[in-house]
Amino acid sequence: MTPRTRASALSLSTLLAVALLALPAFEPLGAQVPDPAMTERIKEEGMQRSQALDLFHTLTDVYGSRLTGSSEHTAAAEWVRDRFAAWGLADSRLEPFEFGRGWSLEKLSIEMTSPRYMPLIGYPDAWSPSVDGVLEGRVVYLGDKTLEQVQAITGDLAGAIVFTHGQQTEFRDFDRPQPGLGEMVRTGNPPGIGSNATASMRDIGPILESEGAGIRIRPTIYRDGTVGGTGNRNTSEDDVPSLTLSAEQYNMIARLSERGVPVDLRIELRTAYDTETETYNVLADIPGTDPAVADEVVLVGAHLDSWHTAVGATDNGDGALAVVEAARILAALDAQPRRTIRFALWSGEEQGLLGARAYIEEHLQTDEEKSKLQVYLNDDPGSGRSLGFYMESNAAAKEIFDAWLEPLSDLGVTMNVIMPIGSTDHVPFDREGMPAFNVIKDFDSYDERTRHTNADYPDRMTEEELIQQSIFLAHFAWQAAQMDGRIPTAPGA
Repeated sequence: MTPRTRASALSLSTLLAVALLALPAFEPLGAQVPDPAMTERIKEEGMQRSQALDLFHTLTDVYGSRLTGSSEHTAAAEWVRDRFAAWGLADSRLEPFEFGRGWSLEKLSIEMTSPRYMPLIGYPDAWSPSVDGVLEGRVVYLGDKTLEQVQAITGDLAGAIVFTHGQQTEFRDFDRPQPGLGEMVRTGNPPGIGSNATASMRDIGPILESEGAGIRIRPTIYRDGTVGGTGNRNTSEDDVPSLTLSAEQYNMIARLSERGVPVDLRIELRTAYDTETETYNVLADIPGTDPAVADEVVLVGAHLDSWHTAVGATDNGDGALAVVEAARILAALDAQPRRTIRFALWSGEEQGLLGARAYIEEHLQTDEEKSKLQVYLNDDPGSGRSLGFYMESNAAAKEIFDAWLEPLSDLGVTMNVIMPIGSTDHVPFDREGMPAFNVIKDFDSYDERTRHTNADYPDRMTEEELIQQSIFLAHFAWQAAQMDGRIPTAPGA
């Protein structure tokens, strides 16, 4: 692996040498770290016998992108289930929930054939229909046309290759603010970026559909050949096929069109819809051993699904890996927690936190059931090292978590922040009044380069980062399972 440059990254040898010598030194009254020897065992297992890199490459290289409902996602979910079972976790299982049609990309080729030849970089929207055969023709450029001008050329739209927007002039050039460095992070998503269009897609979309346009193409909001891609699972098979093109190439074709230079493209797009309408969460347990609290659950999770443009390495392969490797570490140590530790890999996060919501619907409907959740620890936004947790304005829980940071200070764990973060799988638990927190990660090159794009490959992560974040989750899961008393809920919950 080519390591990503990070000023904060530590070498594996440094981590190992320091960690094996370090002992926890800070235990505030009422928030002691139980069994510090276990934390040292977690570190030793996680560093000396790590499987993090191999598991990460299996998930991303072998199984690839994991669009919810796709056969690739199902295969990855089955692999995780089987790993859990092989390591001796209890009741390793897939829990289905209704999602709708899956979708997969079978063939894509985009080429400019006139005024000269050039292969183009683009990706279809997920759930886009196929193009009928090979589509060849002249670009119909609508980016500089008003709705009235579009209506005046409807005769040119049947079977046409339509560029729907003007040149892309605003880009995702920056990552969202890093937690703890001043500006609050109020959401789980970066600020929106607009596209230029004289006529809105709300107005011209129905025209393209009624006239039978061959395909519609828009620019991405990323630079340097990076293309973002998402999609809508409710897209009809009768809709106009849709593509997103690299901004630089889109802008070139837009400029040629604005100059009156004809541009011809050749496009082959073949997609398939899956008949299976269910998707799956993956669950497995290390059962609790203390009769007084064994039925209480420490839930540790991340979403397994991704978008389809790359392999979802940072969104959210690294978080999924941390959960999987944390489970392996604790299983390898024959951990006997007081409370049950449950590991979860969610599906459908990218379509609206669907897997986490399905779990709540199945397992946490009554007040009694909710009271049995000790805490939910989620690993999603950002990449690289785990720094601590967003504490969802829960000062009492932060005091406990702050004490749990200290034994990991040698691994670059730095802070819990009181502020919340939204738009990821801990949110529905928090809104139901249960204590649920998301890991703080670095946002370096995450929003600007990898999140939801064709650049989200495992080369962005180092082995040291994968090891560190897995140890982090295993440590926090163990502390929550062993502590006396309960993780407090937020005020007003």
